[in-house]
Amino acid sequence: MSASYRLSSRALGLVLSTAIGFAPVAGFAQAPAQRPATPTRPAAPAPAQPAAPAQPGGAATGPQVVQVKPEPSQTSWTKVCGKDQAANKEICYTTRDFVSDQGQPVLAVAIYDVKGDPNKIVRFLMPLGLLLQPGIRFGVDNAQPTGGRYAICFPNGCFAESQVKDDFINAMKKGTNLNVSVQNQGARELTFTIPLADFAKGFDGAAIDPKVLEDQQKQLQDELAKRQEELRQRLGAGGAAAPGAAAPAPGAAPATPPKP
Repeated sequence: MSASYRLSSRALGLVLSTAIGFAPVAGFAQAPAQRPATPTRPAAPAPAQPAAPAQPGGAATGPQVVQVKPEPSQTSWTKVCGKDQAANKEICYTTRDFVSDQGQPVLAVAIYDVKGDPNKIVRFLMPLGLLLQPGIRFGVDNAQPTGGRYAICFPNGCFAESQVKDDFINAMKKGTNLNVSVQNQGARELTFTIPLADFAKGFDGAAIDPKVLEDQQKQLQDELAKRQEELRQRLGAGGAAAPGAAAPAPGAAPATPPKP
């Protein structure tokens, strides 16, 4: 297994490799011994899956569009580059995190570019509670969607991926939204609409300075801690949340075991 980086300001690891593969890193397990020198990042809360609006007299049905917005503390798409010592190639990834209107983490996107390889890899960190077997479908604006597969799940999300070529990257640079369609536990289709503003600037621009990346990470972690404390205080009247517990998405229904 080749060297690994961390996906984004949420500290969710994805493997940098010329092959399509994943490996546990960061808070999941011990990282591989061989890796480029990149700032370490603390673990972060699990992405929250937006709840489907309730329908009178029964469960929600029909497709649902879920609008997400960029993580406020991450002001632009972030490009990180390094050398894969095993393959002796430079690898860059361009990534951004997205949240709900309430500021809850929802998903993250990363585009991997291996120097000299015509294929790129798009990888998504998706929320928990989605059906894995159908995989995902994604496309820019009204383009015909491309299929992708889930690779592995961890306590804070599931990774899905697909190989893409330059035409897809060019579409992302010119497009307005990247639409990612999945199915929830009730087989209801959910389409996450991801804004692509400034993607071209991030993808074609220079890689971020490691010191700047470290400062952004610290700012984000401070902001997350502040939000969690504010949420605990708001919930105080109705019963305080357990220390260290993940904050539920506003409006989300209580978790219940899936029906047989």
